[in-house]
Amino acid sequence: MSSSSDAASPLPARTPGLPTRVPQPRQGGRHRRPDSHELPEAAKPLILAVPGPTNADLLALVGEVALLAGADLPGLDIRPVVIEEGETDLAAVLRGAPSAVVVPLLLGPNAEAAARIEAVLAGTEGEFLRCGVLGPHPLLAEVLHERLSEAGLARADRARLFSVATAAEGIVLVTDGGPEAVTAAEVTGVLLAARLALPVMTADLGDPKTVLAAAERLREMGAASVALAPHVLGPDVEPGRIAEVAVQAGCTAAEPIGAHTSVAKLILHKYLEACG
Repeated sequence: MSSSSDAASPLPARTPGLPTRVPQPRQGGRHRRPDSHELPEAAKPLILAVPGPTNADLLALVGEVALLAGADLPGLDIRPVVIEEGETDLAAVLRGAPSAVVVPLLLGPNAEAAARIEAVLAGTEGEFLRCGVLGPHPLLAEVLHERLSEAGLARADRARLFSVATAAEGIVLVTDGGPEAVTAAEVTGVLLAARLALPVMTADLGDPKTVLAAAERLREMGAASVALAPHVLGPDVEPGRIAEVAVQAGCTAAEPIGAHTSVAKLILHKYLEACG
């Protein structure tokens, strides 16, 4: 079958810290990670499909995530590929692995990226399993809580009743990808609200008016200080956009989710679930 023209740009094999096959730590013994999994027999390669466009920050993040995932599942063949419109390299990577599991590095819905992946899978011969996006999930709420606490905007541990002078009284969870992504992120927002015991509203980072409206609504509810919790990886949004929107909404912003161990765990969860 012929491959589609909507495909990908593979991560360079010689990119520092980002080899095609992720180096693995030694197995066995008491130094082995207690939360690592056993690699299934005849395990399929994991194709990590990363929405573009390619940039240095994205390559660095994907390299870190791949290394974290490889540490949790030693021996797994992880092949990161940046998918970009007009390229054909994802099809080439799939032809090199006629049986594989494709996991999109997406926190929430992204119709454009999903369509590119589906087009390539439909036009490439082989036995490929395509997983869904990583969120919503309690682990993402945990990471958002962690990022807020790192910025001094929330208590690190809700069980300890110490105060944080700069703690926010309301949270706007901002995501990228349009209304569908916002709707999906609302579930993670509910989980975050439960962790913080604070009101959380979701908004579209690509539509600053929705962020301003959410922040104003929280203030009407009595929140004197409002913070942004970016439900994004970081390199997947335009540089400076989060800071710009935060200023417009009169909020302080935490850091994006980034290369976190929980992201790696979610990738492996999708992979192992697909493998049965």
